Amino acid sequence: MLSVGTIAFSGGVAITVGVMIGAIGIGGVLLVPLLVYVLGVSIHSAIAIAMFSYLFSGTVGAFEYVRRGSIQWRLGFWLCLGGMPGAYAGAMTGWLTPGVILESAIGLLVLLTGAQALRPESQNAHASDSLAPAVLLGIGVFTGFISAITGTGGPLVLVPLLIWLKVPALAAVGLSQIIQIPIALLATGGNLIFGQVDFALALGISAMLVIGVIFGARLAHRLSRETLKRFIAFVLLAVGATMLARIISRLF
Repeated sequence: MLSVGTIAFSGGVAITVGVMIGAIGIGGVLLVPLLVYVLGVSIHSAIAIAMFSYLFSGTVGAFEYVRRGSIQWRLGFWLCLGGMPGAYAGAMTGWLTPGVILESAIGLLVLLTGAQALRPESQNAHASDSLAPAVLLGIGVFTGFISAITGTGGPLVLVPLLIWLKVPALAAVGLSQIIQIPIALLATGGNLIFGQVDFALALGISAMLVIGVIFGARLAHRLSRETLKRFIAFVLLAVGATMLARIISRLF
């Protein structure tokens, strides 16, 4: 039985994760560690819960960005089309992969994301119109697969890739919101076929994420993102290092 303090802390962290997802697209990577290390959920169940919750955070995040005109629909169509089969394959692979491998992959991904967040954004980001549909499909497949197998959500994978390809930062975050929806749908379908989803816990987490995403999307359109990015980067680095240290201590 979880204590009131643990439940309150978990809710606060989930809202913070939602703010991070809505503001800069980085945040979902912290949700699985929260479920595993604070709430005691198994790694496979935690990934399934996280993927289901992104259906709601993605819908709300997409709405917030659509009504502000921050979605590039040509890019979004091809990305989402590729994300669906990638997510299904990732969900299937996840249930067949040993938990320690998944934890190690997530911990490493957290560290790399923190390092990526410390890098300055490119100021010459105007190449989005030149991205071919085949390239976008490939990015979508990769994003869907990595998101579903690690439970990190589309934004974590997609935003760094799009910024590297010179897509404007705000547009990249907007696209990462809409891709969560098809990825979450197909990953959840795969999780139900190959494993299970704790819908009761998932709905509670979803509610907290949605609250955070609303505030995060508004922050993204109003405030400087550099300070927020740096804070998030240090949190990610700390969490990633802690996860890997725990895994190493268990192995040795």
